[in-house]
Amino acid sequence: MKKKKLISGLAILAMSSLLLVACKSDDQKEAEKTDATQETVAKDKEESKEEAKEMTQVAGGELKDGTYTLEEKNYSNDYRTVFSIVVKDGKITESNYDNVNEAGESKVKNKEYDDMMKDKSGTGPSEFIPALNEALVDKQNAGDVEVVTGATHSTDSFKNYAQQLIQAAQAGNTDKIEIDNGADLKDGTYTLEEKNYSNDYRVVFSIVVKDGKIAESNYDNVNEAGESKADNKEYDDMMKDKAGTGPSEFIPAFNKGLVDKGAPAEMDAVTGATHSFHTFQMYAEQLINAAEKGNTDKIEVDNIVMAEK
Repeated sequence: MKKKKLISGLAILAMSSLLLVACKSDDQKEAEKTDATQETVAKDKEESKEEAKEMTQVAGGELKDGTYTLEEKNYSNDYRTVFSIVVKDGKITESNYDNVNEAGESKVKNKEYDDMMKDKSGTGPSEFIPALNEALVDKQNAGDVEVVTGATHSTDSFKNYAQQLIQAAQAGNTDKIEIDNGADLKDGTYTLEEKNYSNDYRVVFSIVVKDGKIAESNYDNVNEAGESKADNKEYDDMMKDKAGTGPSEFIPAFNKGLVDKGAPAEMDAVTGATHSFHTFQMYAEQLINAAEKGNTDKIEVDNIVMAEK
């Protein structure tokens, strides 16, 4: 009898462990990367060590007043993203990013999940969702929103969607953006280009999807002559001295990583190239959203460029 009870108890314990693994969410996965992310960010201060300077916008389309909305179509781990920004007098005055379940309830209100996330990664939706909204209103630029430690995946998703809403606001297009998240990728070539040069370079990026998989990733930074930053030996050597890597190394690493992993969120950051990596991720996510819909129209990003006054 005691032996039967022992076997039953072990079986229940094994099943519970399997259920816990099966229910692992995107945010729980990112919690496992928290320590590595903290270490990478700490080592990457070379990219942003310059003292704070008064900056002014020198390029990038002005935002047109209105309310701009984006929604995910499909639920993932019982939640989907709903997101809107309000632009007034050319500035983002409200950012309303959230994750909601089928009942329309915010993930912020899920105390059990929130407490579990705080225990595992040091933050939960009740903290990082308001923090991301505040950061966008403060920075006015998706690319300048800093990663929330312990919520890397959510930050990357937020930045991608915020960038798409900013592009809509620049065009004055208040049509709701619908993201068919998780849909199969449609075969084709998907292209994105920045319009404006920043420090003499702009991003050009394309992915090729074949048999529903990313078969090629062609991300680069080019100057007005169309020359790659990877070929600028003087800059490359300077970056290697300062940060331990340069575009001749990290640009091919980004492209290989996307093809190998198939999803930007699964890639590991390249130490010394954090800012470039998050830009790559943000644009890669947008290209994947296009591939989910099969929309091969070129995405032109009227990227905001700041310069010292």
